[in-house]
Amino acid sequence: MTVKPIKTKKEYQQAMERLEVLFDAKKGTAEGDELEVLSILIEKYEDVHVDIGFPDPIEAIKFRMEQLGYNQADLANVVGLKSRASEILNKKRKLSLEMIRQLHEKLHIPTDVLIQPY
Repeated sequence: MTVKPIKTKKEYQQAMERLEVLFDAKKGTAEGDELEVLSILIEKYEDVHVDIGFPDPIEAIKFRMEQLGYNQADLANVVGLKSRASEILNKKRKLSLEMIRQLHEKLHIPTDVLIQPY
């Protein structure tokens, strides 16, 4: 294992490929230690060079609904009407300020995510 800072995009790609190989390494083994150190180096590089950005607000709602085991009727209880929930999920209706407040309060989705354009 050669430990060195990741400085270029090429080194980053190589580190990501190595991470994939080590992904299932057991803790406490040489490969497990390499995985841990490599993860830290990758994270440090990404903090400086990679802008992750926010997810699409509708995809965030769908993801959170899946996590909570919610269906469209459950979302309708949050936003008001079943037809409104359908329009939101199909990106035919923009989120209003009140909907954003309700989604944040009841589904705990950050408002920064919900106000993004889609």
